[in-house]
Amino acid sequence: MTIELNHTIVYSRDKRAAAAFLAGLFGLPNPVAWGPFLAVGVANQVTLDFYDSDAEIASQHYCFLVGEDEFDQIFGRIQAQGIPHWADPGHDKPDEINTHDGGRGVYFDDPSGHNLEIITRPYGDSR
Repeated sequence: MTIELNHTIVYSRDKRAAAAFLAGLFGLPNPVAWGPFLAVGVANQVTLDFYDSDAEIASQHYCFLVGEDEFDQIFGRIQAQGIPHWADPGHDKPDEINTHDGGRGVYFDDPSGHNLEIITRPYGDSR
C-alpha cells in the first residue's frame, strides 16, 4: 500500500486573498472552488484547500521544495512585492536566505500569518 498526502486544509482569514497570494507568488494556476474551499494544486498532486475561519488562526508551517529556477522566480516576486522574509523559522534573521545542505531557503508569512518556506534541497540531504 502506498500512502500519499492528498490535501490539507489551510484555515484563513480570507481564503480568496490567501489562495491568490500563494498561487500568484508561486506562479501556479488560479485556485479552484470546491465546496467551501479554494484549492491550490502543487506539482505532486497535493492541494492546499483554503477555508475561511472566523476563529483565531493558529499559525502553521508549510514548506515547499522547489527547483533552483523556481526559487529565483519566487524569491524575485517576494523581493519585488516587498514581502518581509527571513533565513530562519523564528524570524530572527531578516532580509536573508539560508544555505542549509548546499541549497537555498527562505521563510515568509502568508496573509493569515502562516509561516511559509521554500527550499531547494531537503534538509538532511547529502547529495
